[in-house]
Amino acid sequence: MTTPPSLSAWDARPAEEFADFVVTAAFVETSSRQRGAVSLPISPESAAVYRFMFGKFAAWMLERGLRMSTVSSSDLKAFVLLSTRGKRDLNSKIAYRYLRLLERVFAYLGRDPNPARQAIVASDRDLMTQDAPMTALDAGQLQRFLAALPAARAEERASGANWKRRRDRAMQVVMALSGLRVAEAIGLLVDEVGRQADVDGAIELSITPEAKHRTSYEHSVVLPALGVAELFDWLKERADLGIPGSLAFPANMDGEPLHKATVYRQVRATFQRAGIPAAHAGGRTLRNTFAFQQLQQGTPQDALTTALGLALERSTEAYRHARVRPAQEDAGDAPQAPPPETP
Repeated sequence: MTTPPSLSAWDARPAEEFADFVVTAAFVETSSRQRGAVSLPISPESAAVYRFMFGKFAAWMLERGLRMSTVSSSDLKAFVLLSTRGKRDLNSKIAYRYLRLLERVFAYLGRDPNPARQAIVASDRDLMTQDAPMTALDAGQLQRFLAALPAARAEERASGANWKRRRDRAMQVVMALSGLRVAEAIGLLVDEVGRQADVDGAIELSITPEAKHRTSYEHSVVLPALGVAELFDWLKERADLGIPGSLAFPANMDGEPLHKATVYRQVRATFQRAGIPAAHAGGRTLRNTFAFQQLQQGTPQDALTTALGLALERSTEAYRHARVRPAQEDAGDAPQAPPPETP
């Protein structure tokens, strides 16, 4: 039988108690996104972020002589508003995440009514700093992005020279046309790539969350024919090169995984070559673009939720309001010296 948490311990040592709690399956089970029978601890990286967030709240409570057993929804709202309007180190989206994190903690502690849930209901989002809308590309910008991908030169392909260019090209095409997260693209396995194309030449990518993204769920997404040709060409070259392992987009000839920073730099370089000064020129913008265009094309919201590997249908609602910068606004914005392709 699980031992119930001690409120007195959380009152005396909130940061330490949270640090122990966040790495347990019990923390995962407090999430509204959790589904299925298996509850795994979150990744060390996510745990570090949560510890940092809760540490700020614990320090704020200590300064004011507050405790986890008695802190009220008004206190929590004061913490959020001070953080957003005073120190300016949080925006409203992060403030909301703070309240959701605290909601999970108080649910675990058995506080009823839950003060964080009360604060979420009562909070006036207009008093918080406005969220910057997510950025997506319009159809013209997407075509420019695809045209600016690293070149797939036939003579280099024949000799195996600069093979990373073809890897980066195929990976970015897959991200742009199927909406994969960067972590999902990095962790894509050769066996997850469908081989049977439909009548339109499209295939399915079967994404499993293991070693990819802890908040992703097992799902399938369609890669259109344009992306299929690029991906299949690369996978054939990958096999010809004799790269070991199962990763579709390995970092090196040893088959090791790419680092997220490497993918970010390569995607950003493509944006720069295309002359698209997106505020967030990275994989997230490509995922936003995929989702926004799917909704514009009439894809049902529940189907898009599944294709993106999300748990809740409401999670896709924000994509309807993505900021799409018209292509004509980019005129003259191309960089003076576009970054070269990485060999």
